Amino acid sequence: MFYPDHVLPATALLREHWRLIRDECLALPSSDFVAWPEVELYNHGWDIYGMVAQRRRLLENCVFCPQTADLLRSLDGVVNAGFSRLAPGTRILPHVGYRHANVRYHLALQADGDCHLRVGEESRPWREGHSLLFEDMATHEAWNHGSQTRIVLLVDFDRTLLRDET
Repeated sequence: MFYPDHVLPATALLREHWRLIRDECLALPSSDFVAWPEVELYNHGWDIYGMVAQRRRLLENCVFCPQTADLLRSLDGVVNAGFSRLAPGTRILPHVGYRHANVRYHLALQADGDCHLRVGEESRPWREGHSLLFEDMATHEAWNHGSQTRIVLLVDFDRTLLRDET
């Protein structure tokens, strides 16, 4: 299930600064990204650059993205955060997350073509400068059939920050 952005107010600040976040990410050496550790979930080309892990800042990485790190530090409830890249031709198999206590957020920094996230029965494209907030515990999968690498800022937020939709 996807959530509307307004149920998590922190998303507005990140969307407002998406170009700054994108520029810091694109300035990183490609070799600083590491393969997503669950290699059984994808065919190839899923890399990450972590900045927050289990509520702790990864200072050795944050120093190279200081403005993004400052934005993340200014937000309540950030559990995990970093950049996630999907190379063209990458497919992430259907899977579920690990913690019901979190909700997952993607801010699209670079995306084109057939580049989608399916959560449950609904599929949505990544569009630069736009975000997707979704239930990580629902079955989800992703693919990049576009011509360029898809890059998102991936953030796991504490679920208690979600506002009631009504």
